[in-house]
Amino acid sequence: MTLAKNMQVLQTPTFKKAVKKLHANQKKDLDKAIKSLMKEPLLGELKKGDLSFLRVHKFKMAKQLTLLGYSYQEDKVILELIALASHENFYRGCSEFCVSLVV
Repeated sequence: MTLAKNMQVLQTPTFKKAVKKLHANQKKDLDKAIKSLMKEPLLGELKKGDLSFLRVHKFKMAKQLTLLGYSYQEDKVILELIALASHENFYRGCSEFCVSLVV
């Protein structure tokens, strides 16, 4: 499934803030991960429960396991980048994001 040509990629403010703090070599690794998601949007694991709207793609960024949380709407061909963090901090941030959606 190659949809990269007409796919719309959106970023949440939380994701933008996380990207802003990255070094150049980390941004290159992130760009590779995003391009792979654009080629194969269902690559990430679909979460369950409160985070059922979220898919998580695991990849190495500067030799550290990093999780990229995103949602994918096939009918609109939109890839929304939601969260980026190491495993230790990822789910805490995602659950905070989930609470902010409900309020």
